[in-house]
Amino acid sequence: MDDISIREAQARIDGWIKTVGVRYFNELTNLGILMEEVGELSRIMVRRYGEQSAKQGDLGKDLGDEMADVLWVLMCLANQTGVDLTDALEKNFEKKNIRDKVRHLDNEKLRPKS
Repeated sequence: MDDISIREAQARIDGWIKTVGVRYFNELTNLGILMEEVGELSRIMVRRYGEQSAKQGDLGKDLGDEMADVLWVLMCLANQTGVDLTDALEKNFEKKNIRDKVRHLDNEKLRPKS
């Protein structure tokens, strides 16, 4: 599969929703679904990289698939609310480059431990 841009992914999701998916769930339903998907991702991360023991049902879960579920629903919400995530991400980089230009460099907590 070739790489796709964020804008193209949003368009492909929109096409899928309007054909296979029939229609978008409403925005609040999709917000709830997004929270569920983030929770599923969190569960795997906490058990795989954190200190919590894994449960049998978590062992075969695909981390990338869970992240893609989060991305999918986020893109659905972007489509529904008229947000172009490509533009939004570019603006976010600009904001962070201005706001955080030296902020993290001065953070003692981020310095390598000797």
